[in-house]
Amino acid sequence: MAKVYLKDIAHARSGDKGDTSNICVFARDPKDYDFLKEVLTVQRVHEHFGDMVKGDIKRYEVASLNGFNFVMKHALGGGATQSLRQDTLGKSMASGLMRLVVDYPQEQEKEEENVEIK
Repeated sequence: MAKVYLKDIAHARSGDKGDTSNICVFARDPKDYDFLKEVLTVQRVHEHFGDMVKGDIKRYEVASLNGFNFVMKHALGGGATQSLRQDTLGKSMASGLMRLVVDYPQEQEKEEENVEIK
């Protein structure tokens, strides 16, 4: 196994509605979809964001696009009009998720994309 950032094998976009944020994650290579399906669980996403997301997280699979949509309730400190957070609209939530470190199987390893985790 090699430790890689999620950004090395996936890309993402995020958006918001009130105090709800959503992140769409797509495998860069369709061969990685099943791997992501196994490791990118609701529990793993919740652990990654910690106390930042105070509500439920739901994962919707979009197999036809090799991706997932994570909908996170109470994730923006009340939303644009109430939050004191720097990013009240959740536009950077996808970037935050791309910093997740995963154990990537050696046989699928992408040499130039390995990261050294300190």
